[in-house]
Amino acid sequence: MPHVAWTELEAAARQDAQSRIQDQFAADPDRLSRMTLDAAGLHLDLSKQSWSRAGFEAALAQARACDVEGRRAALFAGEAVNLTEGRAVLHPALRAPDGASFHALGEPVSAEVEAVRAEMKTYAQALRCGNETGATGRRFEAVLHIGIGGSDLGPRLIWDALRPLDPDIDLRFVANIDPRDMAEALVGLDPETTLVVVVSKTFSTQETLTNAEAAKAWLAASLPGEGLAKHFIGVTAAPEKAQAFGCGRTFAFRDWVGGRYSLWSAVSLSCVLALGWEVFQAFLDGAAEMDRHFLEAPLEKNAPVLLALAEIYNVDGLHRGARSVAPYAHALRRLPAFLQQLEMESNGKQVRRDGSAAGRQTCPVVFGEPGSNGQHAFFQQLHQGPQVVPIDFIVVRRTCEKASATALWANALAQAQALMLGKSEAEAHAELIASGASEAEADRLAPHKTFPGNRPSTTVVMERLTPQALGALIALYEHKTFVEGVIWDINSFDQWGVELGKVLAKALLKDVASGAPSADLDPSTAALLSRLAPAR
Repeated sequence: MPHVAWTELEAAARQDAQSRIQDQFAADPDRLSRMTLDAAGLHLDLSKQSWSRAGFEAALAQARACDVEGRRAALFAGEAVNLTEGRAVLHPALRAPDGASFHALGEPVSAEVEAVRAEMKTYAQALRCGNETGATGRRFEAVLHIGIGGSDLGPRLIWDALRPLDPDIDLRFVANIDPRDMAEALVGLDPETTLVVVVSKTFSTQETLTNAEAAKAWLAASLPGEGLAKHFIGVTAAPEKAQAFGCGRTFAFRDWVGGRYSLWSAVSLSCVLALGWEVFQAFLDGAAEMDRHFLEAPLEKNAPVLLALAEIYNVDGLHRGARSVAPYAHALRRLPAFLQQLEMESNGKQVRRDGSAAGRQTCPVVFGEPGSNGQHAFFQQLHQGPQVVPIDFIVVRRTCEKASATALWANALAQAQALMLGKSEAEAHAELIASGASEAEADRLAPHKTFPGNRPSTTVVMERLTPQALGALIALYEHKTFVEGVIWDINSFDQWGVELGKVLAKALLKDVASGAPSADLDPSTAALLSRLAPAR
C-alpha cells in the first residue's frame, strides 16, 4: 500500500507545483487553523508550505500507509529499530520522569537512567559548592569538554543556548584534531582549577583521544601526578578504557543511546556542571513533554509528524534537495550545525531497511545561519535563485531580558512573507517608475528586482528560550527525523557512512610513519601524501 500512497502524493504535488501558496488561503478558509498548532510550549505554522488541502491529505495518507504510528510504538517500546546493529533506540528514556518503565530489547533500563541522573546531580552539586576539588585542593572554575560529533554538538548547543551572560564556571569545548582548537581553548585557564571531561562512546575515537592526551600533558606539566586523576572525568559506554586512560571518575551511557541523540545523557555532564542540575532537569522536562505530544496527538495535529510530512512533500513530491534553518536568536546559532548532523547522519542513506536501493532521494542538504545574519549572505539565493529551498524560521519573541527583540522577529516574519509573496516584474517596473526612473531604465532594471516568490517556509515560535523550550525544540526535530526515516523506509539510527574515511585515515597514518606511500594508493592520494608528509 505505501507505493499507492506515494503515487497519490506525487500526483498531488504535481498539481500544487502549478499553484501559488498565497492563493491557497482563499481557496481553503480553514488552512491557517488546520496547519498551525501548539505543542510543548512551541507554536508551529506550516500554512506557508507548498501543499494544498489535497496535498496535505495525501501526505497524511502516506504517513498512515507507512505505519508511522506502529513504528513510533516500536521505538518507545525499546524494540530493535536499529536493525543493522540490532539495537533499541531509547533517547526518550533519558528524559522520562522518575518512575518510568522503559525497556531496551526487553531489559528494564529506567532505574539505571535514574541512577546515572542522581549521580550526575550529586557530583554537580558537590563541584559547584566547592566540595569536589582538584589536586591542590582548589575548587574548579573551568570545565574543558572534549568530544566530537554527537559528543560535542549537542552539549555546545545547550551551553550556547542557556549559558548566563556571566557564568560561574567557564565551559570550553574542543573537538577538532587541529592543535589550534586545543590551544585556543586553553588560553587563560589554570590547570589547578580546570576539570577535563572526555566524552567518547567507545573511548577509542581518534580525535577525542588525541585531544585528551594533549590536555593530560598540559595538566601534568603543572599538577602532582598522584592528583591528576581528579581532573579527568570520562563519559563513555566503555568505562574500563576511560579508567585505563587515567580518568578518576566515569559516567556511563549505554549502546542504545546514539551519539547524535545522546545530549540527554551524561554526555552533557559538562553543561550540568556549568549550568546546575535544575537547568538541565528543566531541559529534560521540555523534551519529555514533546515526547508525550508525539505519542498522543493525532497525526493531523502532531508537530513532529507535520514537520516531517512537509519535508517529504518538498523533497519527494516537489524535488527540492536542500532545506535551510534560520534561528532568529543568537543563542541558537549552533542549531543549524546540530540539525545537519541529526538529520543528514540519520537519513542520508541509499538503501532501505531490507538493503534494497532507496529508489528516491532521502535526506535533503541542511544548512543555515542565525537571523538576521543569513539575510546578508545566502538569502539572496533563497529569494532569487533558480532552486527553491524551503526554510525553517525559528523565532524567539524575547531573546534577552534587557532589550527588545522586536526588530529581530519582525525581520523573520518579513522574510517568510517575502519568500511566499515575491514581487512580479510588473510590480517592480511600477515601483521604479514611481521612484522617478525613466521608462527605459525601468525596463532595464525591473527583471533584476523581480522575486519569483511561492517559496515555502515553516515558522516555529517560542516566547523565550527557556530550558524547557530548548528541550522541546530539539525533541521536535529528533522525532521529525524519525518519522521521515519511517516514510523513506530507511534505518535512521546507524551511520556507516562515517566509517570508511576513518579506516582509510588510519592506513594513511601508517604510510606517514613508514615514510612512503603504500603501493596500493591511488596516484592522486599518493602524491598529496608525499607533499604533506614531514620530511624524514
